[in-house]
Amino acid sequence: MEFAFYLAAIVAVAATARVITCSNAVHALLYLIMSLLSVAIVFYTLGAPFAAALEVIVYAGAIMVLFVFVIMMLNLNDETVARERTWMAPRIWIGPGVLGVVLITVLLAAMAGGSSLGTVDSTPLMAERVGRAMFGPYVLVVELAAFVLLAALVVAAHLGRDDRDIAERKRVAAARGRRHLGGEQ
Repeated sequence: MEFAFYLAAIVAVAATARVITCSNAVHALLYLIMSLLSVAIVFYTLGAPFAAALEVIVYAGAIMVLFVFVIMMLNLNDETVARERTWMAPRIWIGPGVLGVVLITVLLAAMAGGSSLGTVDSTPLMAERVGRAMFGPYVLVVELAAFVLLAALVVAAHLGRDDRDIAERKRVAAARGRRHLGGEQ
């Protein structure tokens, strides 16, 4: 089980390094998903299957979907669409694919040796303990994290708005109003 922990940790560090060094947002997003999945395997090997499931569902699932929507929102012109098609070439998937195969192998090895699954203070970390901790002494931190995520969503919506499009719509609406008023006279 130690081998699975260290291998997943190495994959997490390598994928995170690629997230930081990638100049392309789509590539960085692929590596970030691999990093989050490897952290989930680290949680699993440490005896926290619930935390591992939350990592996959919340971070590698929901948060990554939000990131994909932000990337889609910020790149809407024809030039970026053509450029993105070249980004999705099969060679782009080699790095995340290799890391994914390593993680699947590690996960299968960890699940096969389930009897030696490590635990935190000799009891598995289950949903009840996480809930009591989150909404007990750490409720303020959880609420602050929710406000930070809400602020990030508002900023992403503001950055994704195209002011030129709004100005064009106002100009067209004003021109239609003038034509409409001129036709009635």
